[in-house]
Amino acid sequence: MTINRSAFLAGLLAVALTPMVADAAERPAREKCFGISVAGHNDCAAGPGTSCAGTSKVDYQSNAWTLVPKGTCTTMKSPTSSTGFGQLAAFTAKPKPKA
Repeated sequence: MTINRSAFLAGLLAVALTPMVADAAERPAREKCFGISVAGHNDCAAGPGTSCAGTSKVDYQSNAWTLVPKGTCTTMKSPTSSTGFGQLAAFTAKPKPKA
């Protein structure tokens, strides 16, 4: 049995070019969650003092956000938030306890 080399390579190329990621409509919805990022691991445009992804300077920065699956933000730990959980909008961080 002979294999048509051109057809075989075309097939390999087609498979390689097929997107491995689901279409946007199939991906779960995501939302911005403020106050859950550790320093340097925020997503883009975190607010004053930051320019884009990875530029937050402190853990749980109240104006730095990370994309998370929709509906999970307010269940994620945020010691800077008055509720103790992530917020759907930037907030003013609660004061740190005095040592």
